[in-house]
Amino acid sequence: MTKLEAWISAARLRTLPLSISGIVTAGAAAKEAGNFSTSIFSLALATTLGLQILSNFANDYGDGVKGTDNHERVGPMRAMQSGMLSGRDLKKGIVVTSVITLAIACLLIYVAFENQNILHSSIFFILGIAAIIAAITYTVGKTAYGYRALGDVFVFLFFGLLSVLGGYFLFAKDLNGYILLPAIVIGLLSTAVLNLNNMRDRLADENSNKITVAVLLGEQKVKIYHYSLIIIAFICAMGYFILKDSTWTKFIPVLAFIPLFIHLYKVKRNTSPAMLDPELKKVALTTFLFSILFFVSAWF
Repeated sequence: MTKLEAWISAARLRTLPLSISGIVTAGAAAKEAGNFSTSIFSLALATTLGLQILSNFANDYGDGVKGTDNHERVGPMRAMQSGMLSGRDLKKGIVVTSVITLAIACLLIYVAFENQNILHSSIFFILGIAAIIAAITYTVGKTAYGYRALGDVFVFLFFGLLSVLGGYFLFAKDLNGYILLPAIVIGLLSTAVLNLNNMRDRLADENSNKITVAVLLGEQKVKIYHYSLIIIAFICAMGYFILKDSTWTKFIPVLAFIPLFIHLYKVKRNTSPAMLDPELKKVALTTFLFSILFFVSAWF
């Protein structure tokens, strides 16, 4: 494997569709409200992709240094674990990706607000810095929150609330009460992806002293938690379209929950953590599907 292929592997391309689901959803809501902007949408997507790749590099490095990525791990072998990239390589990648992402974020803020609102620009700049720090410290450092059962909270906040509410505000320069519901939908479904990953790695994480919600709850209770994430997301999605007094075509995004309910049945019957790995892709892509269907329906 070449160095370039190793970096592509470390970027974990399969995680990228999930990461932009919040921005796509925000764009859909902005289109419905008549506030959509192609330039803001493009830059917001680029910023989010940068944050996700940064997080993937940092996770690879953090778990590698802490020894969490070992022979007990069920999922695909990571770049540092396999020796494709060294810790020094990944640290350089983290720095470069952070700088590029921050630069794109600054351009996004300028395009969205120009010089018309310094307060809003400052707030979003601080949020951008916070997002970069959160992406790195999930597994890096002695106080890594991913090792303290706080990963679910941060994923809900950053992938859901910040991504959708923040994205919508960049378009509309305002918020409405309805937009909170799709933000919760994306946040809960993104959390479900992380939880499924932690369910798969529960035994290995416990042996490595990585405390996740799955480790705290145990095999059976974490399944109930998983059901709750997806069911509440479905209720919020239905609530949004009902409260918006939508036509039947606007309910099309809810169809994305059909494979998710099939997924829940498989999780209920599952007895082998390794068999949960294929379900990760299904939940992530279904979340992306919801956002795409929402986006498409907003144009009709």
